Amino acid sequence: MYVDDLLITRSSEVMIIDFKKEMSTIFEMSDLGLLTYYLGIEVIESEDGITLNQGRYATKILQEAGMEDCNAVHTPIDAGLVLSKASKEQNADEKEFRRNIGCLRYLLHTRPDLAYSVGLLSRYMHEPKTSHVAALKHILRYLKGTSSHGLTFSRAKKMELVGFSDSSHNIDEDDGRSTTGHVFYLNKCPITWCSQKQETVALSSCEAEFMAATEAAKQAIWLQELMEEITEKSCKKVMICIDNKSAIALTKNPVFHGRSKHIHKRYHFIRECVENEQVEVQHVPGVEQRADILTKALGRIKFKEMRELVGVQDIVNFKFKGENVGDKHEVIPILMSLGLG
Repeated sequence: MYVDDLLITRSSEVMIIDFKKEMSTIFEMSDLGLLTYYLGIEVIESEDGITLNQGRYATKILQEAGMEDCNAVHTPIDAGLVLSKASKEQNADEKEFRRNIGCLRYLLHTRPDLAYSVGLLSRYMHEPKTSHVAALKHILRYLKGTSSHGLTFSRAKKMELVGFSDSSHNIDEDDGRSTTGHVFYLNKCPITWCSQKQETVALSSCEAEFMAATEAAKQAIWLQELMEEITEKSCKKVMICIDNKSAIALTKNPVFHGRSKHIHKRYHFIRECVENEQVEVQHVPGVEQRADILTKALGRIKFKEMRELVGVQDIVNFKFKGENVGDKHEVIPILMSLGLG
């Protein structure tokens, strides 16, 4: 529910009809039918699943920034770009910079490929410089060429949670901290992702990956509880894929504690999760690490590969692939509006 709008989903159309009748006896309501547009997110339903896209919202961002006619680029941020507080640079318009960043952050609901670049610039909203504005314009130019991109959610019979966790090896120029990234999939469909700076300085790549894995484990436990509450069924342990073998060994073997005793105790939370069989840690090659796009700026070819792996597609030209479970209305999203004036 948002203000006076209700979004109703259920596997049974009969239950939705009964719910609408009951609500209508208490409140004055308008039935807006099958969900097509909600809070800036466009929803397209088909027999094979649904797609989510914020194309109209992205176009509005470009118009308000005066860049609707700009030339498009292939990546949101140049590989190797280094940003800092840059105290010697000229100050930029704080109000305009913050407004654009705020708009882009809402766009991240369907665009995980923008999470790292927008998160990086969010660190400089207090006192933006000319280099930060130039990086912002680069993101908007990338948005110009990808405004039709979004997420797809295919129908499936089983429910399986899999996560990918990664940490950057490049560090922040101002405080030396790495960037953590993780993304979780439900039946190969991305449902939650995160890209943020770590709270403490890591002394090695192994430590940075271990800290990132702990954050992913916390998210996995929350997703497990959420799925159990929704489905009323026990959720299997979540697989978390990491591309650092030393970090994986640290989650399983207490012998490694002699080399990691300086790591804060709370980051050893993942060891308990592994011991209790709530999560399982597995190695994945770096070329298949889907969270890579959430932790660093990538080159053009690598970025496009990771964007496809993480699940961002061109919705206009996308066609569902995979099994069709048959029932078109297996899950029905209905939009209703309360008569609150």
